[in-house]
Amino acid sequence: MPEILRGAGVSPGTGYGPVRTIAGAVPEPPAGAEHGGDAAAERETALAALDAVAADLESRGARAAETGNKDGQDVLNAQAMMARDPGLADGVQAKIEEGTAAARAVFEAFGVYREMLAGAGEYLAARVTDLDDVRDRAVARLLGLPMPGVPASDEPFVLVARDLAPADTAVLDPAQVVAFVTEEGGPTSHTAIIARTMGVPAVVALPGATGIADGTPVLVDGTAGTVRPDPSEDEVAAAHAASAARASALEVSTGPGTTRDGHAVPLLANIGGPKDIEAALAAGAEGVGLYRTEFLFLDRSTPPSDAEQEEAYREVLEAFPEGRVVVRTLDAGADKPLAFLPAPGEEPNPALGERGLRMMRRHPDVLAAQLGALARAAAGRTAKLQVMAPMVTDAAEAAGFAAACREAGIEHPGVMIEVPAAALRADDLASEVEFFSIGTNDLTQYACAADRQVGGLAHLQDPWQPAVLDLVAPAAGAGIPCGVCGEAAGDPVLACVLVGLGVTSLSMSAPSLPLVRAALVRHTLDECRQAAAAARAARSAEQARTAARAHLPALATLGL
Repeated sequence: MPEILRGAGVSPGTGYGPVRTIAGAVPEPPAGAEHGGDAAAERETALAALDAVAADLESRGARAAETGNKDGQDVLNAQAMMARDPGLADGVQAKIEEGTAAARAVFEAFGVYREMLAGAGEYLAARVTDLDDVRDRAVARLLGLPMPGVPASDEPFVLVARDLAPADTAVLDPAQVVAFVTEEGGPTSHTAIIARTMGVPAVVALPGATGIADGTPVLVDGTAGTVRPDPSEDEVAAAHAASAARASALEVSTGPGTTRDGHAVPLLANIGGPKDIEAALAAGAEGVGLYRTEFLFLDRSTPPSDAEQEEAYREVLEAFPEGRVVVRTLDAGADKPLAFLPAPGEEPNPALGERGLRMMRRHPDVLAAQLGALARAAAGRTAKLQVMAPMVTDAAEAAGFAAACREAGIEHPGVMIEVPAAALRADDLASEVEFFSIGTNDLTQYACAADRQVGGLAHLQDPWQPAVLDLVAPAAGAGIPCGVCGEAAGDPVLACVLVGLGVTSLSMSAPSLPLVRAALVRHTLDECRQAAAAARAARSAEQARTAARAHLPALATLGL
């Protein structure tokens, strides 16, 4: 076993404890398995198993909500909807009518959905694990096998798995599970989202994680993305001391974001809707830097009504009366297909297909309705509404979107910089809109030609790549306000570098805000600029990290 295993850190902090692995996988039912001839009884058995799985998931969701884990409840309820999907039931019934046994019929019916999701791009591919978990639970019931799940333990432990199912993570006790480690997943997977919500350190995309023997003590660093098997007592003590120093620093980390010499850097929250407001306010968010409005549109056959949209937007605007709310218009199409927005045709590479603004140009009525609802929601409110379009490539697209915003009565249009062409020609786009927001997740994916869901390419999905920093620089220096709303903004060290590059605001998941605030206030703007220059001069992501840290001396006071 190597001294240190490296993956992708997706939830900050350190955790130490023995490894416990998820219980064994449910075996695939034999191909060609047939029932005894009573198709009606077999169908009832299969559908009853799916219904029981749905009910169990909803029950787990309710328990998660009782502990304050609303995100976990949402994920589990979405899984329950998968189990109760009428199309799935029809697929199971058709297989059974052909003579297929219930367990095999369920397995094959789920397989059709699995292929659709796996080929649909980053957002929906991240849901394949959720679908597999529902399938395995139904098959286990039908075969009379134990349910997959988290092992029992009489001491706190580090949970290790190929990937984690929502039904397991949503009801975990953070006092019992000190860290998550998975071989698969990425920053947008449900494991990462729930880990950040729970405040549990997590490392994903770690090759060989399941090869660590059960019971092996490991030290997990969710900030650096490392796992150290069999650490020494001194290494564990140092990690605990660093955590204590960080906790102490965070207790006094309040107020607006600023560098030590008073350079203001507003710290904002990424949200998916009104349900995320409470956590953002508790973490001291000065506003919203990314409102992902697609969550209003997903999992439904018709678009939300104008009134429903307006209410969802108004609630967020009212929560930040003195701040800004940056709304991303519907980022649908390709990797986020919607039933009421049919795709133009099969796309061999959905990540490069008609999504975001490209899709909205095909459906201008949907964009106009959303912009109108936003304008009405902002009327009479003191919060500053800024609206941006995703997947913008050139000045013509930026100008067209700005015109649509102004026609709807929206005064502050902007665009996301996530396509390398837009970053390289940022000056052209800056003349058409009022602000930029850099989506480092997609910008990194496109710049490095590395799919965000492929764990084996995690080293290329790193926003510390100097080439990615080179793309941030022209957008940050284009003469208009430029924020960052990708996961990079939540890295306290990289946040300092981004500020040094000229970024004017940072937006992240709520739990990341205190540590970023603490890192900024301990360094001057000049130190941030020196760190940025050193990072860009490096030849690899790892070298960029090391070079930047040399110019940020106060990181040690945060245990970073």
